[in-house]
Amino acid sequence: MTPVHFSFSSSFTLGLMGLAFHRTHLLSALLCLEGMMLSLFIALALWALQFESMGFSTTPMLLLAFSACEASTGLALLVATARTHGTDRLQNLNLLQC
Repeated sequence: MTPVHFSFSSSFTLGLMGLAFHRTHLLSALLCLEGMMLSLFIALALWALQFESMGFSTTPMLLLAFSACEASTGLALLVATARTHGTDRLQNLNLLQC
């Protein structure tokens, strides 16, 4: 495994572990998701450059578009929960009380 592949896989794994184990605030969960998406974007971009094919060149841009949609939806949910519950702590959110 090359050092480049190791750095991207370790950054994705660290983002996944942060999402799984550090679930106190919604903002930290959103930042972990964005870190995971950024590592996936860079890995896909380098993968498309290695193959030098025009068919793979649109894949990173499509992932980046979905990542922007995910970020805007996450921030909208963060603002909505902060307005209704007064905090972004995940322990205070209960889906059964909505």
